[in-house]
Amino acid sequence: QVQLVESGGGLVQAGGSLRLSCAASGRTFSSYAMGWFRRAPGKEREFVAAISYSGRNSYYADSVKGRFTISRDNAKNTVYLQMNSLKPEDTAVYYCAADRSGVISVTVPGYEYWGQGTQVTVSS
Repeated sequence: QVQLVESGGGLVQAGGSLRLSCAASGRTFSSYAMGWFRRAPGKEREFVAAISYSGRNSYYADSVKGRFTISRDNAKNTVYLQMNSLKPEDTAVYYCAADRSGVISVTVPGYEYWGQGTQVTVSS
């Protein structure tokens, strides 16, 4: 069982930056692939970014490529999402997810464990 706790959300103006963190419990964090998803009001949960267990491979949604960076610190059991050049359309609840296969997935069913989410609001 893995528990995930997101933090770092908030209100920011367009063009600003935020860094989300996701702290994981358990001793096997370093073997899990990690992902970030988001859900905007009235929309389905969508993929944002993912990183392999080692951190060597990452993948991004086209909508955030070049603006967001996913990273992980296995010594701290934490995954990060650095978000730059934020736009109003990035407003959503952001969720951290983990999968013990260690393989990157871009789909919701590809992850076993989910955090409770953190709100990001970008004002224009």
